[in-house]
Amino acid sequence: MKAAVVREFGQGFHVEDVTLADPIGSEVLLDIKASGLCHSDELAAETNLGYDVPAVFGHEIAGVVTAVGPDVVGFEIGDHVVGCLVQYCGACVKCLSGKVGLCENPNATLRTDTETPRILDAEGKALNQGMGLGGFAERALVHENQLARVPKEIPFPQAALLGCGVVTGAGAVMNTANVQAGDTVAIMGVGGVGVNAISGAVIAGASKIIAIDIADDKLENAKKFGTTHVVNSTKVDPVAEVQRITNGGADHVFDFVGGAGVTRQGFDMAAKGGGLYLIGLLNPENSIEVSSVEALMTQKRVQGVYMGSTTPKRDIPMIAELYLQGRYELDALVSKKITLDEVNEGYASLKDPKINRVVITDL
Repeated sequence: MKAAVVREFGQGFHVEDVTLADPIGSEVLLDIKASGLCHSDELAAETNLGYDVPAVFGHEIAGVVTAVGPDVVGFEIGDHVVGCLVQYCGACVKCLSGKVGLCENPNATLRTDTETPRILDAEGKALNQGMGLGGFAERALVHENQLARVPKEIPFPQAALLGCGVVTGAGAVMNTANVQAGDTVAIMGVGGVGVNAISGAVIAGASKIIAIDIADDKLENAKKFGTTHVVNSTKVDPVAEVQRITNGGADHVFDFVGGAGVTRQGFDMAAKGGGLYLIGLLNPENSIEVSSVEALMTQKRVQGVYMGSTTPKRDIPMIAELYLQGRYELDALVSKKITLDEVNEGYASLKDPKINRVVITDL
């Protein structure tokens, strides 16, 4: 089969012939029908983030189950499934409490204890499986904990996006912040993930949904997803504007940027007793300083968010159903479809602010 392989950091993706092992244990073999391009895979291919090369990356995948290992209990041949990079063992205290994103043994899904490599190149040498998925390929061998079944009616390109960008954005709103009907929401950075926070806020019943960005194209695009107000932070003071729109500050502020100064603005535009939720990582060294007195008097909270506090087997099918009911916008997310050979060009096109997501569909 074909797969886009990263041989060296910073040298791009190269399509090669590779071979998958037969499924063992809790592994599921699937034919991949669509695979989304996420910036996380691009960053992992450029810089050593702990994922060794050579490797097959790609973690936004949708496909059809073609074989299952003997210990698989949740899937059957013919199921339509979506992959998710949330890795969890399902047996630790955190998992049994429903907090799979805090799993104490996430490497349980990686299958590194088997003597047989799960992916081999044309010369018979082992390839690493990025994030446990390896979805820039015609097929993938995935632990069942990293898969969720979805209705067969949902198109594969839209389904592929559910496992990362969608649940990260919408989950931050619905799961982590637990936004309630009538709450006010400010979303800083409305790219491919931020617009899903808008969709999540619509589902939650937020009364005011404020999109904040530096690009007018992105702000115009945000209107497709249900935002009630847009703010270009290069033209007005976003803190003052949010305070004006909300009459004092937003109940919930979501930072999908994570850049110098932006996070502090997010804290300042939150209402007393409100929350700032940190999702973006434009600058990993980014930080804010809050005095004890300020924290005490404003009673604001700051919380980091990983993958939207998602429980994949619950949240992915739920959003798929909302899409089929016409209540969640996924169609507008799929901006461009490409072939496996065009992964490098696809990532280059993501620099266009008019592009939400690029999806490989010719597999």
